Amino acid sequence: MTMLELSRRGSVAVLTLNRPPVNAINDDMGNAFNRVLDELEAADDWTVLHIRSQGKVFAAGADLDLIRSWKDAPRPGRALAGYIDRLQRVYRRIELLPKVTFCEIGGAALGGGFELALSCDLRMVAAEAKIGLPETGIGLIPGLGGTQRLTRLVGRGIASRVILTAEPVDGATAERLGLVQWSCARDELEERARAVTNRIAGLPVEALRVAKQCIAAADDDRGQGYTLERELGGELLETPRTQELISAFLDKNKAEKG
Repeated sequence: MTMLELSRRGSVAVLTLNRPPVNAINDDMGNAFNRVLDELEAADDWTVLHIRSQGKVFAAGADLDLIRSWKDAPRPGRALAGYIDRLQRVYRRIELLPKVTFCEIGGAALGGGFELALSCDLRMVAAEAKIGLPETGIGLIPGLGGTQRLTRLVGRGIASRVILTAEPVDGATAERLGLVQWSCARDELEERARAVTNRIAGLPVEALRVAKQCIAAADDDRGQGYTLERELGGELLETPRTQELISAFLDKNKAEKG
């Protein structure tokens, strides 16, 4: 059985998690992600990566057998640190993809599963789903980028609520807190996720790439993002696709004004 199934829907690359029963994150899944990312990075026929789950659970964090192996290892700290390093690299690869990444969360996304979602640009969740970082409840911390990405996303106060209480929230609360961008009823999720990813896939890929680059630069205290807006925005204006779209926009505006 394939843990990760990659398919295409037009220019949307759909990556489906399929490791029953709960898509637990282990090194085998990390290796599978690396193989998929190698394939995607070598291809130029996609605009959006849409990550979703085959089962009712999106991903429930680290594999229980793996957690047991860390605890029982001769050097538990080193065993855990090795896992964290390997999976941090995987999630960082997802975060650095030059194209848009979208996560559809139909069921529980906990621990490393939610950290996977946080490595994506956009997240949509079923209102009934459970979202959270429960690691402090077993004496650990979110180690796959959760403390960093969540704090950058929602600020220290909300990140502290999620991490320091170890209490999951439902999808509707997750949207209200800013953990995700959309929530909807579970029976509407697939259709709405498809509509959003199809819309993004119809936008100019170079504009999306540059926009992602500028958004990422907002974390740079030196103000590098303003320079990128000026320089890369100017470069976009000179591309044939942007010239074509602007001409069509101007012609339509002129026709509407009569």
